[in-house]
Amino acid sequence: MSPPDGRPQSYTVKRGDTLQRIALDHGLDSRELAAWNNLENINVIRPGQVLRLTAPPTESAASASAVQTAPLKTVPALTTGDASAAAVGSSGTRASTETYKSQPKAFKEPYSEQALRDAQRGAATTASPPLPPEPIPPVIVARADPKPTTEPPSAVARIDPKPAPVPADGDEKVDWVWPAKGKILTGFSEGASLKGIDIAGTAGQAVAASAGGKVVYAGTGLRGYGKLIIIKHNGTYLSAYAHNKEILVKEGQQVNRGQRIAEMGNTDTDQVKLHFEIRRQGKPVDPLRYLPPA
Repeated sequence: MSPPDGRPQSYTVKRGDTLQRIALDHGLDSRELAAWNNLENINVIRPGQVLRLTAPPTESAASASAVQTAPLKTVPALTTGDASAAAVGSSGTRASTETYKSQPKAFKEPYSEQALRDAQRGAATTASPPLPPEPIPPVIVARADPKPTTEPPSAVARIDPKPAPVPADGDEKVDWVWPAKGKILTGFSEGASLKGIDIAGTAGQAVAASAGGKVVYAGTGLRGYGKLIIIKHNGTYLSAYAHNKEILVKEGQQVNRGQRIAEMGNTDTDQVKLHFEIRRQGKPVDPLRYLPPA
């Protein structure tokens, strides 16, 4: 399984590998790679050893990724009370089912047709109109489907769409400059395994950082590169400067674009030159596609 940028998550060490070479080929900082794999000595790795190529998850990240959900509360079913239960009105107050008479007690009088007519007229004038039925509070229902419903908008559960994924590298653009002045001796070629360009020059000539970044390697640990400097510019790009006579920066140092970082030399090669590489996610790319016109 690979992360979103396509790089593998692990690597099996082969005979002849060095940690610096593995880091360069995967666009990583060799010191970080050693820390991710708990290596006390960055110069000691064994064939068959499996190295992780991504930072291990932290406890805070693991806990932050855990999603906690509360159980859904159900609405209790409505039940019909007995005759003595109180009714809930629209105003939220309770009205007792017990009624009180506001008229004086009736008294008996001798039966007659006139008395009957008077009683009927009195009943017709004192009878109050029937009360309208009490409104029943609406029951709010959470719905999972997005189809239109008749419930009020606030009664429907809404799920916001997922935010657009954030790219792993938020800064693809790098403002490059030429690392040295001189004639190009050899160009980039994937087929011929020429992983960069060679620039001719004189011994002691200034070598500059092609872009700002952090020095992640400065030494002689990669065979065929002589005195080498590797600068990490962001999560995507590295640049390499090989065959130097002198290295003027240290690992972990921040450098600016155009800053002098070395003196041109011929360490581990047959002539004075600068071998310059640009790597995107650890893969060599043609520097002439990135450098400004000469």
